Amino acid sequence: MSEALFNFLQELGNRTSGDLRTDEYSRILYSTDASIYQVKPHAVLLPQTVDDVQAAVELAAKHQVPLLPRTGGSSLAGQAVNQALVMDFTRHLDKVLEVNQEEMWVRAQPGIVLDALNIYLRKYGLQFGPDPASSNRAAMGGIVSNNSTGSHSIMYGMTADHVLEMELLLADGTLTRFGPLASAALLQHTQKSGLEGDIYRQLHALTLDPTNQETIRSGTPRHWRRCGGYNLDRLIPVANGRPTYHWPYDERFNLAKLVCGAEGGLGVITELKLNLVPLPRHTALAIVHFNSLPEALTAVPLMLEVGPSAVELLDNLGLTMCRDVPEYARLLSTFIQGTPNCVLITEFYGESEAELLSKIDNLERHLKGQLVNFTAVSRALTSQQQTDVWTVRKVGLGLMMSIKGDHKPIPFIEDAAVPVEHLSEYVTKVEQFCNDIGTDVAYYAHASAGCIHIRPLINTKTAKEVAKLPAITGFSVDLLRGYGGSFSSEHGDGRARSWLNEKFFGAELYRLYQQVKQIFDPQNILNPGTVVNAGPMTENLRYGEGYQVIPITPHLDFSGDQGFDRAVEMCNGAGICRKRTTGTMCPSFMATREEEHATRGRANALRAAMSGELPGSEFTSERMYEVMELCVSCKACKAECPSSVDMAKIKAEFLAQYHDAHGTPLRDKLFANITPLSRLGSGVMAPLANWTLGNGLIRKGLERTFGISAKRSLPKFAKQSFVDWFKKHTPLGEAQDAPPQRIVLFNDTFSTYNDPHIAIAATELLEAVGFEVILPGVTDCGRPSFSKGLVSKARNIAKTVLNHLAPLAEQGLPIIFLEPSDLSAITDDYESLLPNDGRVALVAAHCCSFEEFIAELAENGELKLNFTDEARHLVLHGHCHQKALIGTKPARRILTLPPNYTLEEIDSSCCGMAGSFGYEAEHYDISLKMAERRLLPAMRATTPETILVAPGVSCRQQIKHGTGRQVRHPAEVLRAAVR
Repeated sequence: MSEALFNFLQELGNRTSGDLRTDEYSRILYSTDASIYQVKPHAVLLPQTVDDVQAAVELAAKHQVPLLPRTGGSSLAGQAVNQALVMDFTRHLDKVLEVNQEEMWVRAQPGIVLDALNIYLRKYGLQFGPDPASSNRAAMGGIVSNNSTGSHSIMYGMTADHVLEMELLLADGTLTRFGPLASAALLQHTQKSGLEGDIYRQLHALTLDPTNQETIRSGTPRHWRRCGGYNLDRLIPVANGRPTYHWPYDERFNLAKLVCGAEGGLGVITELKLNLVPLPRHTALAIVHFNSLPEALTAVPLMLEVGPSAVELLDNLGLTMCRDVPEYARLLSTFIQGTPNCVLITEFYGESEAELLSKIDNLERHLKGQLVNFTAVSRALTSQQQTDVWTVRKVGLGLMMSIKGDHKPIPFIEDAAVPVEHLSEYVTKVEQFCNDIGTDVAYYAHASAGCIHIRPLINTKTAKEVAKLPAITGFSVDLLRGYGGSFSSEHGDGRARSWLNEKFFGAELYRLYQQVKQIFDPQNILNPGTVVNAGPMTENLRYGEGYQVIPITPHLDFSGDQGFDRAVEMCNGAGICRKRTTGTMCPSFMATREEEHATRGRANALRAAMSGELPGSEFTSERMYEVMELCVSCKACKAECPSSVDMAKIKAEFLAQYHDAHGTPLRDKLFANITPLSRLGSGVMAPLANWTLGNGLIRKGLERTFGISAKRSLPKFAKQSFVDWFKKHTPLGEAQDAPPQRIVLFNDTFSTYNDPHIAIAATELLEAVGFEVILPGVTDCGRPSFSKGLVSKARNIAKTVLNHLAPLAEQGLPIIFLEPSDLSAITDDYESLLPNDGRVALVAAHCCSFEEFIAELAENGELKLNFTDEARHLVLHGHCHQKALIGTKPARRILTLPPNYTLEEIDSSCCGMAGSFGYEAEHYDISLKMAERRLLPAMRATTPETILVAPGVSCRQQIKHGTGRQVRHPAEVLRAAVR
């Protein structure tokens, strides 16, 4: 560490109230974004106030230490990593400050995530217009700094069109405000002293010069969708040949427009005033199916003639990848007909549903009249249907990255845009060039704006493949200049494209860009090396030719990922695990907002230890355990992460490796043996066991000895286990004439020894339908052992379970599960435990949840039950594994089988209990914090008459603990509803 850097950090630590982190792990966690680059910062600052940011800028200027303002780290071109002090604005500086509904603008801090902002604005009937695909984790500071746009760019243009004013810190620490200035006000500003006055004087002179104006006009891309370079074209008078914009243009001199798209290189934004647009009254989607990509791209100009609000491409690779991710495969099935090569998602705005239907009808007529060769048009009219479509479209980028192996669709030319009439020709030529050098390509696109995100599949771990990056980029730039296209159209320049800006924009305009940087940042301390004066694009690659990993012998099978290291490397840094407004992933990040508690952070830390960024010994260190311990193994990342990073499985492997190095804690062994302990505690021993575990002194002793929280009430044991009840009960099927069909009910540990009433309800309901219920003779599937990393024990249990279930599966019997985590153990985890045992697939194929089984009977008309006419309202919380691997649709279906039952499902993320996690004393507070985000407040808000429903035992325990309310399993609800 240099003396200047040491002094800078010392002084900053004394002046800031924010959290200044200089440890190696924090630097690793902020060394990547969503790009192919990795650069370790000097330190990380989580500023609490603007004063903290100002102190950092002033001291950086004093000591000449680079600064990098950052928000979600979702940048695709590498502009969110640098050898600098990284300042993360998302933790504290993320507030809405003021909304003016009449004038339609909002003032907000740069750390607020776009989706969160739009949710806040919904009550005013307003939204921010540009909608980048990363809106669920990208914050406004980054969106403005990238000059981002999105699917609706043909309606709303670029972010720069909607930036009205901004408060920012200049490179010397001066806090100022940029906004629109008429001529007289501009002249007054040129009289200011200091750096601010220099900026106004020099920029005014630069943009007033006729020669410079001509350079700016001739060098700026003609295509309106552009965010590369600096926005000098927005500071000069309108003239013939001036590029057009997709939003009304304010000709007043406004330096905020210049800072927009500057990638943090001209100032540090502390506040934004943004233009807003009305929420559309009604929307509808027409999904036009095509047999080939060229046919689809050729149709785009014709589709624009009927006035859509958006036209988005979902290509063949995207469709194929969607089908491999459970969450998105379910969504895809709702709007795709057959197996098209690609589809164009075409959206319309309207004042009524009738108007929208007319517009879609007109689209079909127009395409047929123009002899466009499409195969089908499906319609998404409801809000949920459209959400499903846009969800799939927005994950397209990440889905590309879920390709297994070292060849990945790499972002470096993906941000080009051309006039839409040249789109098909541009794509064809780039693909041909890539194919000629032995490289395949993948796509997704904002087709309406002439932007196809082309991603060549490159293995950045080899020098030969890395050499293709500049070659392909150079070819693309030559094409773009000829077509009048944009090199960067929404993702920015960053490390991937800044190096070629002089060639793309021309030497004269590039010289003006260099002057702009020098005027604003004389010491070159603000995110240096982006837009201008960049190094080669092949420097600081996350992988690169020298990338190697330490040898690791895994306990689980990772052959499907081509090794444990590649399973970790599936994380590309897109950061969807940082979303907080919807979905399940990542519950620990939602609660703590710490980068290390997101899936991306865990993957970064593990990869650093495996690849030498950290010492190899760190792989099983106590600090790495801290990174991994708050993963609650919810499996949401496997479903919601487009790259399908399976952190639950990775954590199980990590724990196994950690236990090898440090031994297995006694508490983990205790939880892994919950089944034999429950067997001992139930039955005749139940009264004594329940008294013992309910005794306050004993519970305090358990906390001191085992770390089991005394604040939790431990589950009570049943006086009569389900197995004992089952042996004594008279099956309903015995009264039937014909022998009933046999089915297997997997009576898990909790439904056997703690909550037998659930298994009894399920048995009685299934028998009432006409089935003969049989039990498998085993209750422990190995979930507790697996989640604690006791892999050998879990494997032995799996073998025992298969010994019992395989003969039943061979007879074709359905095997029904009440507990989602037990079902997921067999259908999702056993393959990793016993990869060569053919019985795993056989048994898994016959396993289903109780909800799935009943829903299928209902769909087939085979559920002959007489339900009550009583009206009841139900609130459902889905189990994480259920949501990840099955979805809650079957549960919603069966809970509304009684004719007057209404259902509301909570978008509640994880309950936070997660098996034993919520019982562990050190995790008690964070467990409740996870639940308090959405789940518990929603449950408390229900009326006493509302039936609360949760299929998972952990979820029921958490809700009862946090609200005092009883929660029912779906089997109980249905059994009670049968007359």
